[in-house]
Amino acid sequence: LCGGTTMSEQETLRCSSARNRGGVQRVEGKLRASVEKGDYYEAHQMYRTLFFRYMSQAKHAEARELMYNGALLFFSYNQQNSAADLSMLVLEVLEKSDTKVEEEILGNLAKLFSLMDQNSPERVAFVSRALKWSTGGSGKLGHPKLHQLLAVTLWKEQNYSESRYHFLHSSDGEGCAQMLVEYSASRGFRSEVDMFVAQAVLQFLCLKNKNSASVVFSTYTEKHPSIEKGPPFVQPLLNFIWFLLLAVDGGKLTVFTVLCEQYQPSLKRDPMYNEYLDRIGQLFFGVPPKQSPSYGGLLGNLLNSLMGSGEDDDGAEEAQEDSSPIELD
Repeated sequence: LCGGTTMSEQETLRCSSARNRGGVQRVEGKLRASVEKGDYYEAHQMYRTLFFRYMSQAKHAEARELMYNGALLFFSYNQQNSAADLSMLVLEVLEKSDTKVEEEILGNLAKLFSLMDQNSPERVAFVSRALKWSTGGSGKLGHPKLHQLLAVTLWKEQNYSESRYHFLHSSDGEGCAQMLVEYSASRGFRSEVDMFVAQAVLQFLCLKNKNSASVVFSTYTEKHPSIEKGPPFVQPLLNFIWFLLLAVDGGKLTVFTVLCEQYQPSLKRDPMYNEYLDRIGQLFFGVPPKQSPSYGGLLGNLLNSLMGSGEDDDGAEEAQEDSSPIELD
C-alpha cells in the first residue's frame, strides 16, 4: 500500500512512520538478544551508537522509544549503570527536541525513576533534569503531575520526607494526607499527630495552593486513627488550622490577626509556624512584607527551599531535596 504514486502527504507520513517503527523493532530485537546473552557492555555501546545516529537524523521519537525500552531491559537484568545512562539519554532527547509534555511521557519518566537504585547519584541528577524539562526548562519547580508520580514512588519506598516535598508541589492533597497519616503513625510521636498536618497545610498555603491545603487537612483528620472526629478537635493546633482555612476563604485581616494571637501557645511549638503565617498574611490578607528584604538564617533557608528561591540554578532542585522543610522524625 505504501508504494502508490498518488498518496496524500498524510499517508506518506504514516507509511514513513510505519517503516521507521519496523526498523526500530528489528534493531531492538538484535539488542535484546545481546542483553539476554549477557553481552551487556556491547549492547550498551550499541544503544549509544544508535542514539547518536537517530539524533543526527532528527529521529527524536525513535531515539526516545529505543532508549526507554533499552533502559527497562537493562533494569530487568539489574544492570543499573547502563539503565541509568540510557535513562539520561531519554531526557537528552526530550531536552533537545520540541516534544510536548504529555502524561504518558511523565509516566515513563516516573517509571525509570522508580527502577533506579534509591541511593545512586544518577537518580538525584535524573529527577532534577526531569523536573526542569517538565516545565519547559524554566525556573519553575516542575510539573505537578510529575511531582505527584515521584511522591507516590517515594512513599512506597517509605522515604516520607522526600515524598512530602514532591506532594507539596503536586495538586494531590488527598494522596499527601494519606502518606502523612502513614508517616505519622510509623515515625512520629503520638503527641505530634497534629504537627504533621499543620506543617503541610501551612506550606501548601505558602505555595498559594488553597485547595490542596483544605483537602490535606480534611482527609488527614478524617483518616488518622489517633484523631477524634471534629471539628472541633481535642488538639488546639488542629482547631487553629481549621479556623485558619475558614479565615483564608473570608480574607478578613482582623480575623486572621486575632486567630494568630489567640493560638500563640500552640504556634510556639514550632519556630517555623509564625514564619509561614507571616507569608500567608501577605498572600491572603494583604499584610505588607517585613522591612528586611529576605528571611535570614536557618528559617530563611527553609522558606527559600519551599518557595523555590534561587530556582534558576542547575542544582536548585537538588538543594531543595536536601533541605526539605522541617523534619519531624
